[in-house]
Amino acid sequence: MKKADTVTFKVDPNLLEILQTMPNRSEFIRSAILDALGHVCPLCSGTGVLTPAQKKCWDKFSQGHEIKKCSESDKIEIFCHVEPYLEK
Repeated sequence: MKKADTVTFKVDPNLLEILQTMPNRSEFIRSAILDALGHVCPLCSGTGVLTPAQKKCWDKFSQGHEIKKCSESDKIEIFCHVEPYLEK
């Protein structure tokens, strides 16, 4: 089995103070990264930029969908305006 690689990154003093209180910092950071990767935009893969092909797909998708900010939570939500497909 290959030995795990070590990755380092910079943090501000406030985050460092919080991380130093964690009983298992490495496990916490690994879990947080894996969780964040599960929430990456499926179109841009987290880059924030769409390729021309992705933009074309988004334009087609957005014809039947709408993005709104929730009035209660202030979070972005996607609303579908397409009637569900029903098997006959």
